[in-house]
Amino acid sequence: MNNNNNNNKRNGFSRNVLFYAVIFLAIMGIAYFFFGGNNSSSQSANIQQSQFVSQLKDKKIKSFQMQPSGGVYKITGQYKKAQENKNSNSGFTFGTTGDTKVKSFQATVLQSDVTIAQLQKYAQQNNVKMGTKAEESSGFWVNLLIYIVPVVIMIFFFYMMMGQAGQGGGGGGRGVMNFGKSKAKPSDSKQNKIRFSDVAGEEEEKQELVEVVEFLKDPKKFLSLGARIPSGVLLEGPPGTGKTLLAKAVAGEAGVPFYSISGSDFVEMFVGVGASRVRDLFENAKKTAPSIIFIDEIDAVGRQRGAGMGGGHDEREQTLNQLLVEMDGFNGDEGVIVMAATNRSDVLDPALLRPGRFDRKILVGRPDVKGREAILKVHAKNKPLAADVDLKEIAKQTPGFVGADLENLLNEAALLAARRNKRQVDAADLDEAEDRVIAGPAKRDRVISKQERETVAYHEAGHTIVGLVLNDARVVHKVTIVPRGRAGGYAIMLPREDQMLMSKKDANEQIAGLMGGRAAEEIIFDSQSSGASNDFEQATQIARAMVTQYGMSDKLGEVQLEGGGQAFMGQQYGQSPAYSEKTAALIDEEVRRLTTEGHQEARNIIESHRAEHKVIAEALLKYETLDEKQILSLFKTGEMPQDDKSTESDTDRAATFEESKRELERKEAQRHSETEDSLHEDESSNTDDNQSSDDSQPKGE
Repeated sequence: MNNNNNNNKRNGFSRNVLFYAVIFLAIMGIAYFFFGGNNSSSQSANIQQSQFVSQLKDKKIKSFQMQPSGGVYKITGQYKKAQENKNSNSGFTFGTTGDTKVKSFQATVLQSDVTIAQLQKYAQQNNVKMGTKAEESSGFWVNLLIYIVPVVIMIFFFYMMMGQAGQGGGGGGRGVMNFGKSKAKPSDSKQNKIRFSDVAGEEEEKQELVEVVEFLKDPKKFLSLGARIPSGVLLEGPPGTGKTLLAKAVAGEAGVPFYSISGSDFVEMFVGVGASRVRDLFENAKKTAPSIIFIDEIDAVGRQRGAGMGGGHDEREQTLNQLLVEMDGFNGDEGVIVMAATNRSDVLDPALLRPGRFDRKILVGRPDVKGREAILKVHAKNKPLAADVDLKEIAKQTPGFVGADLENLLNEAALLAARRNKRQVDAADLDEAEDRVIAGPAKRDRVISKQERETVAYHEAGHTIVGLVLNDARVVHKVTIVPRGRAGGYAIMLPREDQMLMSKKDANEQIAGLMGGRAAEEIIFDSQSSGASNDFEQATQIARAMVTQYGMSDKLGEVQLEGGGQAFMGQQYGQSPAYSEKTAALIDEEVRRLTTEGHQEARNIIESHRAEHKVIAEALLKYETLDEKQILSLFKTGEMPQDDKSTESDTDRAATFEESKRELERKEAQRHSETEDSLHEDESSNTDDNQSSDDSQPKGE
């Protein structure tokens, strides 16, 4: 509605300007027609030069004036007596044609000395007044073109330039005054087709948002009990986990106007524009309340104040101050819920996270195996899958993948199937797509020498052997020597099951597995190659985290010396490390000790499994890629396994809004019943104690 009103106002203004311009030009034309066309109100006759000279000679002319005009003299004069004229030229007549009496005349004579001398002679003889006029520089319309038209053109171009600048900078409309307008436009609730059933792998997060949807649908239910709905909901988590999709699902379920804007849209080259856009955004949202404002990447304007190198007074901080006031200032925002998404909640200003502003923080983390399967099922709805595709198995093979990664995985598989002219997406396409997402496209045409190929094969076989022996936490899923991206080959080791914690034993086993490649090169070829650089990088990161974050070093003790998050320059600028140089040297020593012990353990394992190591390396040279079943068969029997069909997995899907609501109610009822049971047990125990004390009291007496 607001857009239509603005467009109508703008079109009405344009029509009014055009109408008044036409009226002004018409008035100017009429005025010129009456007053500028003729200098005299009486009629005048146009006569020839010979007639003028003869009439001057015959003493019929009372006076005349000469005016140079374009190489001739323009003569205007008065007769002594009115003369008859059949073809009169009047400034304004109603079409009457007959003989008329005229007292003025007009003529044109040549600019020559002879003519001027003749006219002066007759004028002196007959006592006729003779005058002169200066030559006119230009006519009325020429003056109009010279003075008025350039000004009009300049105003027009200035208006167009400001309109384009306002449209590009302000976004809220055309014009220089629209810089402060918000770029957020309310999305039509009918066009938003996203519902809770489209958001998979985030069942508990959806249950947290059920109250928000219920409030937007029926605010009186909560207001009658004096409840204050959370004015702000902050969705935080890694990129690609579905934070924006979750906000769209809330708006789709509630059926209310949804204002979506990015944090960077508030920042502009002009001072004060960000704060003005915040005000305009909240004003528009309040007009259509209840409504939802969604600010994506809020860390662009919500960073801690006074922490940057630019001082404590800049455009971003003014925008943040205005946002704080609008969310919970002196005038509250009734019926407007602000949702925001960020993956850097550690850098947000504390005033933004306090109760009353973003008082509900929902962590949208990486999905577990069950959530990944549900996400795959959602994205596989419009893709024909072959019978050999097992989404449960793919979910197991993709730990750490978020929703965006899984959607990209299925999209890559569909592209590969279309490239291969298939009717369905089969397991081979998904397997290839998984490798492409993890390591990049294959480079099978790369020319590789025999020695380098053998080095890569034994290197990857070393990782495989160590992973097979130390398989408490991780399982070898796939190993290949096909070059992909910058890697000449790689071994994929997946966790046996989703885990949130990592023990010291798991960390040591991971370091040993990473060192297996270099250990194999040293044992088999008695050489060292640059192929282990990425292994060392990962192993060093794990070892340093063990020492500085997890407190897994006996020499340094249970202390945290480095934070696990990314460095915030505004906070750490100019500050020295929190530990001494001696501690830094001790950290380096402990990290080196952990990696050295892992390398030694990997050498011992490969030395004791030389036969299995050789079998797997030769199989890699022959087949290039081995999966989990083939690796296990080669390790145990030394031969490749027979093909077998995988069993069908059980189904899992995303819950709808009603299902999420019922699940939330079930959990609340279960928690309530457990609380009541515990209270009854306490009452019964208190009653028993009272009875026993009553029974014992007479005995004491």
